[in-house]
Amino acid sequence: MDRRDFFKLSLAGGAALAAGPALAREDKVIPTEALGLLYDSTLCIGCKACVAACKEANDMPPEFLPDSGQPYWDMPLDLSGKTLNVIKVYQNGKMEHKDQVQDGYAFIKKSCMHCVDPSCVSACPVAAMQKDPVTGVVSYNKDACIGCRYCVAACPFGVPRFTYDKAIPQISKCQLCRQRWAAGKYSACAEVCPTGATLFGKVSDLKQEAARRRTLTPGSQTVFPRGRLGGPDESYPGVASKYVDRLYGQTEFGGTQMIMLAGVPFEKLGYPDLPPRSDAARSETLQHGLYRGLVTPLVFLGALTYAARRNVKDEEGKDGSEGDHHG
Repeated sequence: MDRRDFFKLSLAGGAALAAGPALAREDKVIPTEALGLLYDSTLCIGCKACVAACKEANDMPPEFLPDSGQPYWDMPLDLSGKTLNVIKVYQNGKMEHKDQVQDGYAFIKKSCMHCVDPSCVSACPVAAMQKDPVTGVVSYNKDACIGCRYCVAACPFGVPRFTYDKAIPQISKCQLCRQRWAAGKYSACAEVCPTGATLFGKVSDLKQEAARRRTLTPGSQTVFPRGRLGGPDESYPGVASKYVDRLYGQTEFGGTQMIMLAGVPFEKLGYPDLPPRSDAARSETLQHGLYRGLVTPLVFLGALTYAARRNVKDEEGKDGSEGDHHG
């Protein structure tokens, strides 16, 4: 490859990169039969029954305090390789009022959001992370995983966790208890929730339920379903709360299959204010632009070849001049 060909190839690679954003794919669309969770922070009483049920249903071991060997008396502080679901609390001032910002408190659930266009799936080089085309559940195959942890870095919610303390480590994350479905069961966190704060069902139905709640007058009497929406009627009477004007997961990052209502802004509850565009749509476009037709690898190889040949010619010139001098 001479200098002219090298620059032509470099320009071709630059053109491919410049065209990348213009060719960005659209965000993926949620499956019609997608399953998920509706979490209503105003109904959550912080009992953490969901944390214990999640551990039991997924055969997750207890966690211990660092350097003590003693188990956590209360609950794990965050998601980890041993904990797929936690309940956290927002606290302000005297904590006298539930679901209020000033002198208030509020509970929030943290587990996999099952993104409509998941970054973890896009980032995984070996398809260990997959999104079911029917249910939309983001699952993990430990047998395919190579431990690169790209999914950990890619997730904007900080959900996938790596089991560093195992001899054969793997990723841990919520999979909506899909192993229980064949027996007619569903997500353990929703099954045991005494107030219906966590509700399982089709995402389309869950969004309708969320929309209904958002139209209620705060303080009015209503009925809240619990367990599984569309399953056996386990509804109970309750009082409508005042919600912030946001259904989290409706549009964030291309949408998620765990959607949430709260009386306190989600930024205060630890959930980031994300754009509606998914990172996967942008990153895949960039990757495909870089590697379309192997343009970038060829450019890089061409640069190395050009540099190597130039250095070889320089060395040959040096050797020749030295030989003439001694002759």
